[in-house]
Formats: sequence, C-alpha cells, structure tokens
Amino acid sequence: MRQLLRGRLTSPAVRIGVAAAAAVAVAGTLGVTAASASPQGGGGCSPTVSKQFFGKTVEPYTGKTEPVFRYTLSNCRGMTVRILTFGAITQSITVPSRNGTKADVTLGFKTLQDYVTEDSPPVTANGGPYFGETVGRYANRIAKGTFKLNGKTYTLPINNGVNSLHGGLVGFGNHIWAAHAVHGPGSAGVSLTLVSPNRDSSGAVGSPGCPSGCTGYPAQLTVNVTYTLNNQGQLGIHYNAHNDSSTLSTVLNLTNHSYFNLAGEASPAGSAYGQFVQINANNYSPTDDTQIPLPIANGVPVAGTPFDFRAPHTIGSRIDDVSAPDNVPSQFNNLTKGESQLLIAQGYDHNWILNKQTAGTTGPDGLNLAARAFDPSSGRRLTVWTDQPGVQFYSGNFLTGTLVGISGHTYRQGAGYTFETQHFPNSPNEPSFPSTTLGPGKTFVSTTIFAFNS
Repeated sequence: MRQLLRGRLTSPAVRIGVAAAAAVAVAGTLGVTAASASPQGGGGCSPTVSKQFFGKTVEPYTGKTEPVFRYTLSNCRGMTVRILTFGAITQSITVPSRNGTKADVTLGFKTLQDYVTEDSPPVTANGGPYFGETVGRYANRIAKGTFKLNGKTYTLPINNGVNSLHGGLVGFGNHIWAAHAVHGPGSAGVSLTLVSPNRDSSGAVGSPGCPSGCTGYPAQLTVNVTYTLNNQGQLGIHYNAHNDSSTLSTVLNLTNHSYFNLAGEASPAGSAYGQFVQINANNYSPTDDTQIPLPIANGVPVAGTPFDFRAPHTIGSRIDDVSAPDNVPSQFNNLTKGESQLLIAQGYDHNWILNKQTAGTTGPDGLNLAARAFDPSSGRRLTVWTDQPGVQFYSGNFLTGTLVGISGHTYRQGAGYTFETQHFPNSPNEPSFPSTTLGPGKTFVSTTIFAFNS
C-alpha cells in the first residue's frame, strides 16, 4: 500500500516603491532572509492569545447547538490573527504596512451566521468560497467523487460540477472544533481538534449530492490543527492527523483556504490583480474541462506560459491571455475540449508542483519555499513555506460580488488569492501523483508557515 510521500508520516502513537523595482526585489528573495527578520517589540515582549464567545450553531455530527469561540493571537509588532473554532477558520490577519498602517489582509465574514450560511453551505452548486477554512478530509477535487481503497469503491457527495470538492457537502470547515490556547518559546497560539468518524460524508440514496448513495470516507480520523504566531510575523499551521482504525486505510489532504489581499481586504475591486506573485515551481498541473488534473506525473513546464511565476509577475498581467501557450500536450485535447487552461478555470486555479528543496529555498522549520507575494502600495510581503509537494494558487475567479465581507464591502474577482499548500488534486485516482493514502494506525504531520513582513 502506498503511503503519504510528502509531509511526515510516523507510526501511531518588497519594501519597494515602484512596480519594476518590486519585481526585481521579489526575484532576489528566493532565500530565507525575508522570513527570518529579527523580532521587533523588545523589552521581553511575548505574543499573547485570548478567547471570546463568538456565538452558537448546530454541530452536524451531533445535531446539537454548541458554542463557538474566537481566539485572537497577537504579537509585539502589531500583527493579530483571529481563529474561529467553527471550521478552524482563519477569520482575519491584521498586518502593519511599511508606514505602520494596519489592515486585515484576508477575506472573511463578520458574523458566525455569515460563515454558516455562506462559507461552505451544504448545497450541490459549488459550495461557497471556503474563506479561511481548514479543508478536509480531502482538499481540492476528487474526480466524480469516487476512489478505490481497502478493496472497495468509496463514493462521496458531488458538489462541484461532476466532482467532489473540499471534502464534500459537509467538510471540516462546517464543524465545531474543540480548542485550547497554547504557548511556546516566543509564540502563542490555539490548538484545535476534530474527530472525523468512519463513513464521514456518507449519504443515503437520493440525499443531496448522493443520487445513488454515498459511502463517505473510510476510517475514523483524529485531526489536530495548531496555529502559532511569533514576533517574526510567522503564522504557523501545524497539522497532525491520526488514522484511528486498525484495519482501514483512508485518504487525506489538508490545507488552509485563506484568501489574501496584501493591500487589505477592504481595498477597491480588482486590487489583488496588481500584486506580485512568485511561485517556486518549474511545472504545473493542467486540468481537464472539469478541473481534474490531467494524468501527467510531473505536470508540464510553466516556461513560455502565463503560468510562469518563477520570476514575480502581477496576477492580472497575463490572467486574460487565453491565446498564450499553456503547454498542454495535444493528445489531451479530448479531455480539455481544446480550451485554454485560463478559460477552463476562469483564471488561475491550478496545482503548481513545487521544486525540490535546496539550501537556498530552505526556510523556518526546515521548510521549502512555496511562494511569495508583494503589494507595492503598502509594502506588505507574504512568504509561504511548506513541506507539501504542491500549492494550489487560486485567483478568486468565482467571486461575483454576491458576498459581503467583514468590513462591509462586496468581494469580486481580483479581491484575493489563495496559496493552498497540499498534495495534488485527485491523487487517490492517479497512481503517478504523490500518495494521499494514510494507513491503519498511521499519523500524518505537516507544517505550513505564512510569514508576513512589512
């Protein structure tokens, strides 16, 4: 049985004023310096964590109304992060600009009811935006909501065209997690735990997304996600998932679905398109016309395409160039219907296959560089470090102005973008991709760091 190849598997138990200079600055920061700035604040100041009541809602596993809390992490540089026990959601990340002006740089909602009804409602029509959610059991898409494991075929709710997306209709982002504050050397945080039962996301014949019934995911899984914040501006997300079954394997793909806009989430429509992005990847995974990756183990080269972010480019500079090459081999025209990758996804919504780690791309906690982003207007920078093999860069293509954000503004295309560090989409059905199988009694551990520097 294949096991998870990336992540760690164990036994049980640019501060630049003009755009051109910004590109040069980002291009020159493929090492570790940007994420290793010295703490500011001095005087022995340490990060803090506080807790407050955020409302009540129904827990789907029990059907009972339970309280939801919000944990606020604060460091000594004026950065704050708010985490909800509902969905283990990152509600907001407030970061100072180069001039000290603070802004929330993630898209989110103001109230618990907004998250319950809008973030990933249990409907079959594409589910919702998943703002800030911890996504599981399986982040991203599984083709036709089926996979084979343990000698049988498992079926999942269909909620994204003909596919299953982000765990199905009721994923990890729809549940209330147990939580407690944590403190470490130079950091403060919150640890959240969810027990996902055997047959999670199952459904009776004729239930939403399950016209023929759904088996759900095999094996009970105990998941822990710990967020930590330090004075270097590093928001760490530490995943630990244990397969509690002694006989059943399961599939697992976890990620954080925060949308970033380094100018601030209340910025004018389209503002994210003017921000620079750099991705540490020579190859990306093109998809079929339902957004399932083509069966190409190492993807295709980004060189010569709008998907080439090896050097920094603004998100909007090539997002509409559907006449540009996308390097998809012609033999797959029957699967893509001959359409441009940018047209299929209505922008960027693909898996970038991260380059192998080198000394120059090794950062905090020994992690590999995934991506960087930079907003010239504010000077805010974001560096993403991970031990995962891929990152799904999504440019918010399906934001249509129907959602009202935390500051009272609607979100449209160009409002934000995600860096979803994860294994590849549809890996359970593609043997050439890094495996997402978690065997009986095994534990998956992984870390991603979002490092902010003004």
